[in-house]
Amino acid sequence: MITQSSILCRWLLALWHAWQGLWANSALGGWFHRRAENIRDAGKTSWVCQFLDREGAVRRGWEDSIFRRAFSGILNLPVTIAKGVYRLAKGLWDGSLAFRGVTALGRGAWALLGLFVLVMLVAPHERWENLYGFLGAAGIYFLYALGCANRRERRLEVGRLGPWFAFYFLFISLALVCSLSVGLSLRFYLFHLTCFFLVLVAVSAVDDGKKLKTLMVCGAVGVTVAALYGCYQGYIGVDVVASQQDMALNKDMPGRVYSFFDNPNNFAEVLVMLTPLTLALTINAKGRRGKVLGIFSLVAEIGALGLTYSRSSWLGLALAAVVFFALLDWRFLPALAVLGVCAIPFLPQSIWNRILTIGNMKDSSARYRLAIYEDTGRLLRDYGLTGTGLGSDVMRKVFLHYPTLYDGNYPIHTHNNYLQMWGETGIFGLLAFLGLILGQIKEGLQAIRRADRELRRVLAAALGALAGILAIGLVEYTWFYPRNMFLFWYLFAIVAATVKLIWRQGEEAA
Repeated sequence: MITQSSILCRWLLALWHAWQGLWANSALGGWFHRRAENIRDAGKTSWVCQFLDREGAVRRGWEDSIFRRAFSGILNLPVTIAKGVYRLAKGLWDGSLAFRGVTALGRGAWALLGLFVLVMLVAPHERWENLYGFLGAAGIYFLYALGCANRRERRLEVGRLGPWFAFYFLFISLALVCSLSVGLSLRFYLFHLTCFFLVLVAVSAVDDGKKLKTLMVCGAVGVTVAALYGCYQGYIGVDVVASQQDMALNKDMPGRVYSFFDNPNNFAEVLVMLTPLTLALTINAKGRRGKVLGIFSLVAEIGALGLTYSRSSWLGLALAAVVFFALLDWRFLPALAVLGVCAIPFLPQSIWNRILTIGNMKDSSARYRLAIYEDTGRLLRDYGLTGTGLGSDVMRKVFLHYPTLYDGNYPIHTHNNYLQMWGETGIFGLLAFLGLILGQIKEGLQAIRRADRELRRVLAAALGALAGILAIGLVEYTWFYPRNMFLFWYLFAIVAATVKLIWRQGEEAA
């Protein structure tokens, strides 16, 4: 009733209907409609659709391979032990309040995982220890194993992650063993284990849409709190850090907000990964309260992203939006482009000036990256096959044997996710990582065509966010801050869990 009686809402609705009529009757709108019809007709025979529908040879051989059974057996070892103890001491286990309590916690591993992500998002940088991440993820992993003790069919669903997950785990482990400094690499191996535990538990424990929504809502609440604090920082002002912005090109730019994170780029990357998920939750919300809260969160998150002044993340979120709307219905894209153009006059001058520096080779950050890439090329010529060993600490130590940058310093990382992975784990580690990511994207694109409306939106948002952060990785090392690395794999887990639910729906329907 409020919406119907509101003059503003009626005006906006009339404007929207007018826009629809103009678009439908325009030459450009007709062209897009004809192209959409052509694409639908050609879809079944296009090489893209054929590629997506085809199961690769590696994947076909995975299910019945000894390697899969061995890998699954190793990761399920805690589950196997818990089931064995339960069979031997069933009476003691069922009669013990402590054992029953631990089992109940294990059954709610999906909720614990959501709380873990929420805490990770709101913990201030000065109070956060990366060891908390490992202990939290490992604890949930072992609780899940205990929760499987008295459930015969429940195990870690390792097979759903495919062969590339196993290859990636293998090469990460080899990068530790073959590192030029195992001691320096061990800490980073624990970070990777944190991510593996997180993905395994999420994919295995999330077995219905409500659990998936809970896991996503926890992330949305956490990132909203972080975004509100970022907006507060923007309101009161933060110190300008000369090393984070070229003052010659950005004279009037205020200090860049960073919220609970150590660096504005770190915070911006978190927003790129999680804001699309908030959008999906908002669209899927049933009641008015959920819609209002979702819009409030989106405004805070987009506002905070603007205040980070992170150009790569602005572009990353734009790409995420394009992918999201293209996967839902690519005919949304012209309207999205018009909306983007119309928003330009409303941008603050400081943000517009920052946008104008994108691609400006006079900018110190662009020149510094090029110098780092040149040094990285020298390192890869020597260590590109085997890698230097896991972690940026080892690579930083190796950089000391090469010429300095033009300012006399040495790189602390490569400013590129893919070059960093190549330098640490060697070319085969990089290929395993790319195989894992591209394989999951392919499964997502296969599944999205079979999803119901709600899961389709979730998957489109998660794939969009994944595309955005992967694009940022071309110019930033987004895992230098471990919390960002953990959240990247949380996003990956959302994609994998959603794909699992879509395929399960198809199996139940059949």
